[in-house]
Amino acid sequence: MNILDTIVAQKRLEVARLPERRIAAGDMRDAMLERNERRDFVAALCSPRAGDIALIAEVKKASPSAGVICKDFDPVRIAKEYEAAGASCLSVLTDEKFFQGSLDYLRQIRSAVKLPLLRKDFIIDERQILESAEWGTDAILLIVAILDDAQLRGYRVLAEDAGLAALVEVHDEAEIDRALSTGARLIGVNNRDLKTFNVDLATTERLGGRLFAAPASGERLLVAESGIHSRRDVARLLRCGARAILVGEALAKSGDIRARAWEFSAPDHSAELPCSARAGARLVLQSQRMPKLRATVILGDSPPPAADAVSRAI
Repeated sequence: MNILDTIVAQKRLEVARLPERRIAAGDMRDAMLERNERRDFVAALCSPRAGDIALIAEVKKASPSAGVICKDFDPVRIAKEYEAAGASCLSVLTDEKFFQGSLDYLRQIRSAVKLPLLRKDFIIDERQILESAEWGTDAILLIVAILDDAQLRGYRVLAEDAGLAALVEVHDEAEIDRALSTGARLIGVNNRDLKTFNVDLATTERLGGRLFAAPASGERLLVAESGIHSRRDVARLLRCGARAILVGEALAKSGDIRARAWEFSAPDHSAELPCSARAGARLVLQSQRMPKLRATVILGDSPPPAADAVSRAI
């Protein structure tokens, strides 16, 4: 049994303790109305608060591979540091057993900052989606490797119809094809193999090329996740079409979180150089379920524009 299998087996035990119920669209809408506030996760990614790429900064205490990453862990303080440094969104780990996270962190952080929040967990049941809405998330993570196609489509639609974004995470060609076939538009490429926890940034380069070569690719937004440690890494990912990055460990291990977060967000015009894997992708965002975003992708030989050349109508 690999690490991912072990985590999912534990998650099934946790989900079994949730009250038995069928989640309807009305349940989700009621949970969202309780907030009196909507924070648009996708719009925040399309309009970075700093620099040329949107930073999703992760509030993360530990991981199965690294153990405790941030010993002086204060989720609210860290979230405020990220907001001050120009992060566009926050990712909050809520898995308790393997990442030492908590649903409580979502509620605490939401009260302390104004940024949209992603619940980072292993969602395998629709009851977790309602739970996410009740605890204050603005987006959920759907991992293709642990869901079948019916779950991928059904969970995404359930979330989006209620006003939550769904970041659909893939790691290989088969998974990105499945994600696209089920209608996903917000695609996260995890450079970490969740079965072995090995990391390779070439995963985003390879799958980004496949994403932008697919039909209707202009309706999609690419998020690069994991293994991002330097501004050079950011430039590499920008060249291949990523318009957002999710960074956790590199920030959590930093002695100066605010300075480190700013390093990832600061503009770097070297990212305008063409990517050998996919020269000349011009990205302008559009989506039906992500309101008011518009996009086309034009593949050619000209270099891709800087992030601020991505046109938006929000």
